[in-house]
Amino acid sequence: MKTALYLTLLVTSLTQVALAQDEFDFPALPAARYRSGQQVLDAFAPISAQTRNSIVEINVNEDTVALGAVVDASGLVLTKASEIRPGKLTCRLANGKEVEAKLLASDEEEDVALVRVKAEGLKPILWATNTVVEGQWAITPGLADTPQAVGIISTLTHKIQPQRALIGVQWSLFTTQPTVEFPIPGFGAEEAGVKSGDVIVSVDGTSVTNRQQVVEILKTFREGQSVQIRFKREEKEFDTSIKLMLLKFSDDVSLRSGGFDEVIEHDTVLEPWQCGGPLVNLDGRAIGLNIARASRVATYALPASLARQILAKLKSKAANLPSDDR
Repeated sequence: MKTALYLTLLVTSLTQVALAQDEFDFPALPAARYRSGQQVLDAFAPISAQTRNSIVEINVNEDTVALGAVVDASGLVLTKASEIRPGKLTCRLANGKEVEAKLLASDEEEDVALVRVKAEGLKPILWATNTVVEGQWAITPGLADTPQAVGIISTLTHKIQPQRALIGVQWSLFTTQPTVEFPIPGFGAEEAGVKSGDVIVSVDGTSVTNRQQVVEILKTFREGQSVQIRFKREEKEFDTSIKLMLLKFSDDVSLRSGGFDEVIEHDTVLEPWQCGGPLVNLDGRAIGLNIARASRVATYALPASLARQILAKLKSKAANLPSDDR
């Protein structure tokens, strides 16, 4: 018994010594020097200083929902469209002032909105013209003296497939027909009045006879879009429009994080509300517009060239609005 106790104490002592040696040989990096640590963010403060007046915080009913990039001294701002929900729209400036704002136009395909901010003296963001390369620094500035976050470009321009949007039904497993076992609460099918036992006859004008056919057609639709579906209930058929919705698993990811034709990917850890503003290089010039927090380790940005094309299209849309709506 004494021998066993001695060996246990000896092993414990040696383990503690080994751990102490490891900690000495490989000291832990102080938290302030992590990529999101204060010392690292302080090192990029000069970049924030030269860009903060080109950024606004987009607020809906006093809640910050996104950042925005000032693109015109008259108060035009680009931001992430899907985060702008109904409510009172305002913007907070770098000087702390909160001002009125108005949604002018949006590009649903790329999830970009054009907003007019009622303020003077705003400084438009400067767009980068040099080529983006893998491994370069990517900085997300905000209104503060230091950036919101910093990261590294991990993947150059590529396409992101749409997230799978759902009409919200649980299929019956006792038949090959696309038969509804029950509508999922809170989804479009329930809101459209779909009931247990309803059978889908056609989707978007195409006849269907099994569940897989329904799924394949719905893959071509994106969240927020509506699809026309014909159902059979007992002996009667009826048509209804159902809005597709996403099944969201985490609040850490943007509500819309897929379905983009061209993005650059970086490993910056952003909150969803920190998207919508510019992604800049070490010269303080915008290499892109942060458009979505996609996962725990990935954020997407629309390339500067694409963002500028979208801006031109949205300005054209806004120019056709009645003068009171601009």
